[in-house]
Amino acid sequence: MTQPTAAPSLLGVFAHPDDESLLAGGVLAQHTAAGARTAVVTATWTADSHRAPELADALNILGAGAPRLLGYADARNPASAPGGAARLVDAPLDEAVGRLVGHIREVRPDIVVGHDALGQLTGHPDHRRTHQITLLAVGAAGLPHLYPEAGEPWQPAALYAATHSESGVGRLGPLLQSVGKTLLAMPDAYVTTTVDVSPWAAVKWAAIRAHRSEVARPRPLPGLLARLPEPERTEIVGTEQFTRLPLGPAPCAPHKLVA
Repeated sequence: MTQPTAAPSLLGVFAHPDDESLLAGGVLAQHTAAGARTAVVTATWTADSHRAPELADALNILGAGAPRLLGYADARNPASAPGGAARLVDAPLDEAVGRLVGHIREVRPDIVVGHDALGQLTGHPDHRRTHQITLLAVGAAGLPHLYPEAGEPWQPAALYAATHSESGVGRLGPLLQSVGKTLLAMPDAYVTTTVDVSPWAAVKWAAIRAHRSEVARPRPLPGLLARLPEPERTEIVGTEQFTRLPLGPAPCAPHKLVA
């Protein structure tokens, strides 16, 4: 996902604070270290919630700028929106896509990274909804007739979904199952890119730790990782997997439609 001569700019789009650090913290840190512009959009938890300052600290560690919030509530946590904002899963799709298009056109990234279709290992509904919104927004951002109020059109060159393969789950599987969590993984063939982010593992772990309220809880992944021995934790956070998703018309031979 990186180029040796010109580091591409990178925009992460994730459902919750901490998803950016857990799923793509190494790649974000890697691109920042290479001089690339990086940014993160977070779909849920609002600016007046207790996790917004934690997100700001994590993004500062990763060099990914200030939080960019779509302003929706977490499907499972009313405290995520003290002001009473709609849950992401209940929000009008066109509205949510338009908000994300605005961020894409403002940041103008070469690469967008988001969730996979399963919603990561636990299949959280916010993860799946964010995946759907990201697919639509990346496609719409380059079309001038869609969401003209959201800024000048911009088409990212690549879209990647952060994912976990069946063979690559490793120690994460038993760790999540130990607290009764669902375990979903993609077939190995779905993974197109595996990145060794071990040189940035310390930065990634510092960003994960910035999500203090999650580290303090026993079931969320940051808390599970915090209780592991350092070598085991480093092994888990040192690799990130992605699937490159197609953009625009697929290159293929034309087919005749048959009535």
